Amino acid sequence: MTATEVFESVTNGGSSDFALLVSILNHHGRWCLIGGLAVNCYVEPVFTLDADVVVVLDELSAIEKELTAAGFSVKEFPHSLNASVPGSQLRIQLTTDPRYQEFLNGTAIREVLGEPVPIASLADVIRGKIWAWSDEKRRPTKRKKDELDLMRILEAYPGTRKLMPREIVEQVPESDM
Repeated sequence: MTATEVFESVTNGGSSDFALLVSILNHHGRWCLIGGLAVNCYVEPVFTLDADVVVVLDELSAIEKELTAAGFSVKEFPHSLNASVPGSQLRIQLTTDPRYQEFLNGTAIREVLGEPVPIASLADVIRGKIWAWSDEKRRPTKRKKDELDLMRILEAYPGTRKLMPREIVEQVPESDM
């Protein structure tokens, strides 16, 4: 089985939902993946049910309408617009945090779940992961996952050491890389 077929099976339609999301987002200008799916483009993949996305904020209302028309359930939160298809385990989070808007510059196209999609640059993925890891309002388990993602990136890209927080660098000695 391909990774896309496994994801489709495990998420009850998640890769099909992802393909529909990509199609919708492609109609609305620039966007990019951040978070775990983006990390998986740079290092050995680990399973995630989340698709974290940055879109041009001016397009968010139109994207919400199109997602709803396509059968997605959409819910607004303080720093995101979350969407999912009923019955599917794929969780889509469109960030509304303005800090992420500059991630739309310097993206690269990579294949994710069988779809060519724009991915934030490695430096931007690291910045986003540091912001998430540093957010004490997030659940401890989510922050640990972000910490692990940062460690995985550092192991794979030793040159990113200067971008990493001291707490991450101390856990990944240079001799381990």
